[in-house]
Amino acid sequence: MAKQPVPALEPRHIAQFQSRSHDNDETQRTQVDLYAPFTSDTILQVRTGKMKPLVRGLAVQSGIDKTIRDGPVRVTKMGLEGDEHDPTFHGGLDKAVHGYCCSHYPTWQAEFPSAAESFLPGGFGENLVFAHLNERNLCIGDTLEVITSNPDSANGDASTPQPESLLLQVSLPRQPCFKLNQRFQLKNFAPNTWKTSRTGWYFRVLREGTVRAGDVVRLVSRPHPTWTIERVQEYLHRNPGDAAMNEELAGIDEFGAECKNAFRTRVAKQRAKERRESLQGAKQAQKWREYRVVERTRQTARIASFVLEAVEPLGNDGDEEIELKPGAHAKLRLGNGLVRAYSIVDGNRNRFQLGIALGEKSRGGSRYLHETVQVGHTVQVGAITGSVPVVSAASHHIFVAGGVGITAFLSLVEQYRKIHYSVGLHYAVRSADDVPFRDRLARLGDDCVVIYDKAAGQRLDVRRIIENMRWNSQLYFCGPKRLMDEAAKETKAHGIADGEVHFEAFEAEISGDPFEAVVANKGDRLIKVGEEETLLECLQKHFDDVDSSCGVGNCGTCRVSLRDGRVDHRGSALTEAEKATSMLACVSRGIGRITIEI
Repeated sequence: MAKQPVPALEPRHIAQFQSRSHDNDETQRTQVDLYAPFTSDTILQVRTGKMKPLVRGLAVQSGIDKTIRDGPVRVTKMGLEGDEHDPTFHGGLDKAVHGYCCSHYPTWQAEFPSAAESFLPGGFGENLVFAHLNERNLCIGDTLEVITSNPDSANGDASTPQPESLLLQVSLPRQPCFKLNQRFQLKNFAPNTWKTSRTGWYFRVLREGTVRAGDVVRLVSRPHPTWTIERVQEYLHRNPGDAAMNEELAGIDEFGAECKNAFRTRVAKQRAKERRESLQGAKQAQKWREYRVVERTRQTARIASFVLEAVEPLGNDGDEEIELKPGAHAKLRLGNGLVRAYSIVDGNRNRFQLGIALGEKSRGGSRYLHETVQVGHTVQVGAITGSVPVVSAASHHIFVAGGVGITAFLSLVEQYRKIHYSVGLHYAVRSADDVPFRDRLARLGDDCVVIYDKAAGQRLDVRRIIENMRWNSQLYFCGPKRLMDEAAKETKAHGIADGEVHFEAFEAEISGDPFEAVVANKGDRLIKVGEEETLLECLQKHFDDVDSSCGVGNCGTCRVSLRDGRVDHRGSALTEAEKATSMLACVSRGIGRITIEI
């Protein structure tokens, strides 16, 4: 196949190239046009590294810290000999070799001067360091041959290929994670890499061989000349809703599984959405499905777990995603007419487990489940949604739970532990006998879980947890009102940003003085809300299209626009800025008369 230069998709961009020669410490500088068509380039450095604790005090193991290798290095289907990866996200056939353009480093230095000393070749954990080859002139599926060449032929003509030379194929853009934040000591740095298309990329190995600094890579074939790494990232990250582009990208066989599955999942969801809308209209009424209680377990004197199984399970036709992300919650309509939302401990849309505490001030939901519902009984389940965010940019995750609040976090802590994230769980209980899901907590290990036994005089101190937390930590709170109030007070006092803390309430104070709401976009309809009613309940009595989910102010599904009036804001789903123009209908209350839109 003839060589095909990459068309310039955007205005030219000139980067200042700076690298260190593998032979000496002499700094080389030259102007590099990152959009120049690629035919060949010289490998400036070859790097490998062993797994070890991530730099700067985090116990997470990583192979990102790689050192320069002299002489030839054997490359197999799984990567460079002597190189180690965390197999959870790195390594494998699709991610055998990581390449990076060192011409990006001076730009990073200029943009983040506080970390300038760390932005040097090898900083991103790359195996192969290039000066010209980059995300703008390299395409998915490109096949490159590694050959011995005259050192002066960089980005020029390469010498005759050798029969047993190493053959590489571009398989994936690099997906950045929190380890880059930790390495450069820059909070939320990782997203900048895909926003600017300076992530690096992965090769798979088509033919094993050797590589050394000074070798030349030559373009052999280019099956997708319009799909540069930069353009792929436009639709992978920056513009993910373009259905036509997702469809086209889903058909590229050369993609590694990570991207291939992402694009194919998007296409399947889009088609399922179109089918639903064609059958039922774009605005669907809430569906209630019947579930049977197949297991009931007494976890503690106060907490029981219920396993619910769909009477009519969802199929695999893609109309609705079966798998659930950790931190989801389900809305139940009970036999006594009450509607309540509960955190899902684990499972999927066809079968899931709830953990429910008998509330001392139960309005009927938990009491009905504890005293009436038995194995074999059925309940109706409506919306199943998620509210606990997955913050992959954080270096350390701190979960703080009290009592039944553990149900909101347990599966997420288990997932983070499984994929080797740095995570800690602080769990407060009334006594040692009041610990639900005891076996699962024990499996997480003493280095992860700290249990505070109130009966033994042990107190969970939110202030101390915050003062001792590591750099770039993400906080999560779920528990009774006293714990949540303390958490809100201490995070504010310590200047914790809204994006670095999540509050997951499992109870809500909804009562208050009566008020009136004028619904401006419904003919100025006047809705009266009693002292024991919620605005959401009253809106749903009068209108069919009022969505809701958690019922306690966590998720924001019931958010309505505030046109006029004062509000007693409750719940955690809105930022301070959003409270000026919005309110949560499930928990917040108007003062006097307010005007809203739904």
